[in-house]
Amino acid sequence: MQNGFRRIFTPPVFPQDEAKTRSARILSTIGWSTLLMLVCILIIRTIQGNDLNFAEVNWILAAVIVVIVVVLYLSHRGYVKPASFIFVVTLWSGLSYVAWAADGIRDIAFFAYTIPILIAGLLIGWRGAAAVTLSSILSGWVLAYAEATQRFNPTFDEPLNFARDMTAVFLLIGVLLYLIITSLQSTLAKSRAVSEELSTSNRELSELRTHLQQQVEERTADLKKRATQLEAVSSVARTIASVQDINTLLPAITKLVSQQFGFYHVGIFLLDQQHQNVVLRAANSPGGLRMLSRQHSLRLDSHSIVGYATLRGEPRIALDVGMDSVYFNNPELPSTRSEMAIPLRVGGEVIGSLDVQSTEKNAFLPEDIDVLTTLADQVAIAIENARLFGETKKALHESRVMFEQYTQQEWGSFARQAKTRGFSFDGKHMVPLDNNSKRESIKALAQTGSLAREKMSGMIAIPIRLRGKTIGVLDVRPKNGQRPWKPDEIAMLEAAAERAALALENARLIESAQRRAARERAIGDISSKIGAVSNLESILQTAVEELGRKIGGAAEVTLEINPVDEPGNG
Repeated sequence: MQNGFRRIFTPPVFPQDEAKTRSARILSTIGWSTLLMLVCILIIRTIQGNDLNFAEVNWILAAVIVVIVVVLYLSHRGYVKPASFIFVVTLWSGLSYVAWAADGIRDIAFFAYTIPILIAGLLIGWRGAAAVTLSSILSGWVLAYAEATQRFNPTFDEPLNFARDMTAVFLLIGVLLYLIITSLQSTLAKSRAVSEELSTSNRELSELRTHLQQQVEERTADLKKRATQLEAVSSVARTIASVQDINTLLPAITKLVSQQFGFYHVGIFLLDQQHQNVVLRAANSPGGLRMLSRQHSLRLDSHSIVGYATLRGEPRIALDVGMDSVYFNNPELPSTRSEMAIPLRVGGEVIGSLDVQSTEKNAFLPEDIDVLTTLADQVAIAIENARLFGETKKALHESRVMFEQYTQQEWGSFARQAKTRGFSFDGKHMVPLDNNSKRESIKALAQTGSLAREKMSGMIAIPIRLRGKTIGVLDVRPKNGQRPWKPDEIAMLEAAAERAALALENARLIESAQRRAARERAIGDISSKIGAVSNLESILQTAVEELGRKIGGAAEVTLEINPVDEPGNG
């Protein structure tokens, strides 16, 4: 039952419409207050029972009470606007009737017109208050006119009754003023709260905008730094790609990395042959050069940044804080405050480390690892390419030397077997050269390997070269004194010498192939005849006989077997 009364007296709440909830709360407060006062007035009037127009006014009060109950019911059902309109109209109409039935314009009911005006302003708005005000003024003029033309005779009420009615009116006006002030204060508090929320929101937005601007600036600076670093990596990669000598490449890398990234010391460490130490192979700083001169090396362990990075195959950053400061004890590099070592990888294998050092504290961030790792990969590839190029160049040189030696040996044998060393033609007769004589021009050209000319006699000697070796000479002498040689003639002679070298080489190869074929045929014949006999003596006789025939009568051939069971025989 208590919950039922609470539900009746509690104003309805409409969560989705704050204005409607506010109007319903005001209407409930005014309705219950007015209902209570009217019931009290009706009870007092009934007890007194001596008012003029007693029954008529009481019926009006009872009707207004019924209408207020209906208004409160409609408000709880959600019809707040219609209920407010009905409530204002009912109060104004009841007051107008009481004023007409009692003292007219001098009645307390006419003064009570302020109540529906205030209620209209609270529930309907300023338009409703203006309409009720105009209606009240018009009603006053009608009552005044009726009294002036004696169409209405006021019946003045007793003073106590007037005081009673005046008390009720003032109470209602006080309640309405309280509601108005409360509503204004609530609106003002909400306005202040909204203003504070807006101020807080603006302050938060301003802080957020400042924070976002800082983030954008930091991000822009970071992107600019990354772009500069990547451009530096690209510049270093382009520069070192053209250097093929590793002894020139390594110092060039340290200088370029120092210039592009602003590191005061850059060093390159490579593994030794035993893979137990990393040896400093290049550096750019004065301290690094001093370490380089004494062949500075580090063990593969965790006692140094470079040793740790090379051993573990992962980058390592050391800053001038905490335990990392123990690494910065190198007297050659006393200004170091930050250091990073990045392993140099080739095909998944670590060959060393790139060591970079800065004089600034906290100079390296985790984001720098990616950029410097890319740089280290480019450096490792350049080092490996230079190493491979050096090995290839060395192998090519060894092959060239070996081939020249082979060519010289083969041509020496071929020239010794030749019946004549060359020919000389004077325009009429072809004269073979003496095998025992060797011209001075051949001796000179064998040393220089380039064209020789004599200004006094006009003689010109062109070397016949084959794979870098001089195998002969084309000697041309003018018959009558000095002769100027034209460039076309020299070019023709050089072309003839080149063709002669190729033809001579082809002849040598053919003769060598023929000798090899004859040797293979002889071996085949001997093998077939030896294979045709089965006993030991026949095999020995056949072998000796066939070898003697193939070699010729200039040699004696003896074949003897050695028993392996005799002492001293292996």
